[in-house]
Amino acid sequence: MGTGRIARAVKLVGTTVPESKSRRLAAGPLSAELDNGQLRYIRIGGVEVLRAIAFLVRDENWGTFTPALSGLKIHQGRGGFEVAYAALCGDAKRKIAYRATIGGRPDGTLVFECTATPRNDFPTNRTGFVVLHPLKNVAGCPVEIERVDGRIARSLFPRLVNPVQPFHDIRSLAHEVAPGLWATCRMDGDTFEMEDHRNWSDASYKTYVRPLALPWPYTLKAGLSFTQKVTLSFKGPLPKPAKAKAPAPVRVAIGEATGPAMPQIGFGVPAAEAQEALGAIEPVRALGLKWLVCQVDLRRRHGLAELKAYRRLMEETGAAPVLEVILPGRRPPAEELRPLVKAVDAAKLPLAAIAISPAADLKAVLPGSKGAKVPPLSEIYAAARAAFPGVALGGGSFAFFTELNRKRPPAGLDYVTHTTCPIVHAADDVSVMETLEALPFEIETARSFLGGAAYRVGPSAIGCRDNPYGAAASPNPGNGRVCLAEMDPRWRGLFGAAWTLGYVAAFARGGLNAIAIGAPTGPHGLIYRKTGYRQPGFDGSRGPLVYPVFHVMAGLARASGRKLLATTTSDASAVTALAFRGVSGPVLWLANLTAAPRIVDLAGFAGPGVLRVLDEASFMAATRDPSWLRGPGKRLAKAARIKLGPYAVAQLTSG
Repeated sequence: MGTGRIARAVKLVGTTVPESKSRRLAAGPLSAELDNGQLRYIRIGGVEVLRAIAFLVRDENWGTFTPALSGLKIHQGRGGFEVAYAALCGDAKRKIAYRATIGGRPDGTLVFECTATPRNDFPTNRTGFVVLHPLKNVAGCPVEIERVDGRIARSLFPRLVNPVQPFHDIRSLAHEVAPGLWATCRMDGDTFEMEDHRNWSDASYKTYVRPLALPWPYTLKAGLSFTQKVTLSFKGPLPKPAKAKAPAPVRVAIGEATGPAMPQIGFGVPAAEAQEALGAIEPVRALGLKWLVCQVDLRRRHGLAELKAYRRLMEETGAAPVLEVILPGRRPPAEELRPLVKAVDAAKLPLAAIAISPAADLKAVLPGSKGAKVPPLSEIYAAARAAFPGVALGGGSFAFFTELNRKRPPAGLDYVTHTTCPIVHAADDVSVMETLEALPFEIETARSFLGGAAYRVGPSAIGCRDNPYGAAASPNPGNGRVCLAEMDPRWRGLFGAAWTLGYVAAFARGGLNAIAIGAPTGPHGLIYRKTGYRQPGFDGSRGPLVYPVFHVMAGLARASGRKLLATTTSDASAVTALAFRGVSGPVLWLANLTAAPRIVDLAGFAGPGVLRVLDEASFMAATRDPSWLRGPGKRLAKAARIKLGPYAVAQLTSG
């Protein structure tokens, strides 16, 4: 920051590393975006039919290789389009080459074909086509499935998030995209099956090649070519081609009070960040957070020193400490908990709650696989009840919703918890924001099996706190967009603030009791500290410095327990809204979830107001001043229309 200028990209997304640029293809009413060899947003007459078709190559640890394209040829004519390219995937040990052709015709037919040839014996967990169906007008709707043996079955796309594969042995899937118009997606070259991508908060259903019931990893033999093909066709009256037009203003309306109250807002405190948080105690205190998720990993012999630091944080902030305890799972639970009980007593840490998980449950167990042998959850929870009598007991998953959905806890807990990560399968900007679409389905699904237990979520951030699919989160030395990376640069930009508002808004509307976001400092921090990775716009500057997300968290923390007000938005994918009763009237938060400016037409906000906008223009002031949100703002005689820049966040208060 200092005296130099901050690049616009750093303000928006925390990095100057550019994203790949897509190209629009059209054939009659059919359109698609070509993005580094894959097709995205396949539409007919402007209606989304498929979210994506991609040929993916993964290693034996589920890592996805980025294809290096060559010889790309694109012909766009009045009769449709044709695309051809060659691609190479691999590393120093193995490589696989493939040639792809894509064709679109005016009748809406789309054919995407790939022929791949391994240059070496190629171990892989999955290599082949992946097809994504979107959620809108698909979730809970009819689908016709053709099996690989030619049998036809009729079913529904799952409404609740399916913990395993809803459909197996797939040759084609057909669904109605408009009244009387059916789309059929046929997949040849192998056996396909579907998983519910919403488990990982992806906004799609994923149909992929090679069933998980078959052994993996498997080896593609050197020189042995194979071909796969995806064909999309339509039956029924085709619509006219959609005309490009400028985005209309987003209409946001505030209504009456709803049932839920604003959740208690907190953050996670990893053991490694507790002392760092105490070193930045003024901005930490200014956040006004209501609870601290304090992790104790008994595999790492966490104990009295960590608990004393947590007690000091509690005393400095007034936030309620919640212990998140990881059990090694090698001895009886009561025996493993005994040293922790003594340490909590010695640290004089008054617990608001405690959540327990065996270490084995931090790692994913794929359908059909067997996990590590650990004591049953009922025994673990009983031991925790006995060890910490009178303390609220939580359980569930310290990893993603996926693991909670696949290993549902027994009844008797006071609350159930899980986290999420929006960069599990895709890390581009649009895909990350789209994960907000999946959250209401996760909430509805969790509610279906929680019984009387309260529901909490977090600590979550854009970056990956813990990787259930590998030894650790992915490194990100290039400060780019990397799947399952611990450090995601967008967390430091306006993007992180906008995503966080959308995240909290979704779970608040779902009636959650408590939400934890990020950490005080570090890769998921709200407050800057120098680290081993680059932080352009912050490194070399004098503190205290905070990221834009800090102000969103500070504003929402003050609203903990406030009565929510109903909000409606005409385009939830573009602008999210959250409103609640403040001291002197309604308080409205808005976030632009897109990289383009958006206009918001507002209804239901009576009288004058004070507007504070966190955007490119205010970035410098906001990141230098932890009290920026309490500044004077802009007084409006009438709040009717608000302009939001890319990823801008606005707070509108009565007054």
